[in-house]
Amino acid sequence: MTVLILTSEEDVTADMVVLRLNEAGVPVVRLDPADLPSRVALSSEYVQGVSHGHLSVADRLVSMSTLRSVWVRRPGVPAARAAQPSAWLSEEASQALYGLLRCTDARWMNHPDAAQRARHKPWQLRLAQRSGLPVPATLITTFPQAAREFSERFPDLVVKPVSGTHPQEPPRAVPTSRVAPDTDFSAVAFGPTLLQRRVPKRADIRLTAVGHRLFAARKAVEPDADPDDVDVRFAPSLSPWGPVTVPPQVATAVHTYLRQAELAYGAFDFAEDTEGVWWFLECNQSGQFGFVEMDTDQPIARSIAQWLASPHGEARSAAGETRGPDR
Repeated sequence: MTVLILTSEEDVTADMVVLRLNEAGVPVVRLDPADLPSRVALSSEYVQGVSHGHLSVADRLVSMSTLRSVWVRRPGVPAARAAQPSAWLSEEASQALYGLLRCTDARWMNHPDAAQRARHKPWQLRLAQRSGLPVPATLITTFPQAAREFSERFPDLVVKPVSGTHPQEPPRAVPTSRVAPDTDFSAVAFGPTLLQRRVPKRADIRLTAVGHRLFAARKAVEPDADPDDVDVRFAPSLSPWGPVTVPPQVATAVHTYLRQAELAYGAFDFAEDTEGVWWFLECNQSGQFGFVEMDTDQPIARSIAQWLASPHGEARSAAGETRGPDR
């Protein structure tokens, strides 16, 4: 049985999992939907109640009936690298490829429908609340007056994008920034704005969930850190990520979140405040994990490979496994 990975050609994170699958002798095929139809071909037939489907990648023919699992990592836009790309061709290629894959009995990490829904930040915040995760006071609005009133209730705010990465080429990360005290919020009317109470934090937490397994890493805030450096991705720091134990109540809430979201994988970001409370910031359904594994030696890539290769989605029952250090 074969594992199919949908991702871009240059994806070091996927390389780590492919290496583990190869070591275990698990057949794996990697393709980027952007290569349809030039370097990737497909065919599906539906005749007299019977269906057959095949993919051809790098001269390798793969039957849909032999797929064990599909990892939707970071796929490109279907047909983006076609000889004559167009929105029409991309839609045709997307319908054909993902429609074909939906006809299989393969497991998904993560299913495209669940992944698309999980991208929506308002939905994430509400699900986190319902799952029992602490969520900082947040407002998403296009009403300047609503923003002004919110800032009066919560004077120390940050602003961040609702959707995440800016869709330029190549994509550009938009940092979370602290809101100046004298902001008048008139510009809020020009587009949805996400304002959130700043969590005075002593550490950032990245919790990577693979099935039932949770791997948590902690990065302490520097003692002399500038309070305006609120985004861990851009804040200057010499501190490495270190493994940390997941509090039981957080573990329970995260498992609830994943179950409700129908996700097999999620990268959760938390801010740990001065009292030790983990505040939910977001969950990226295809977030990076390589930087955490390199700093902590947590076997995240191996766990993903085991999940993809296992007949039931888990190499072994890991219910209740919530420890961070796992070497």
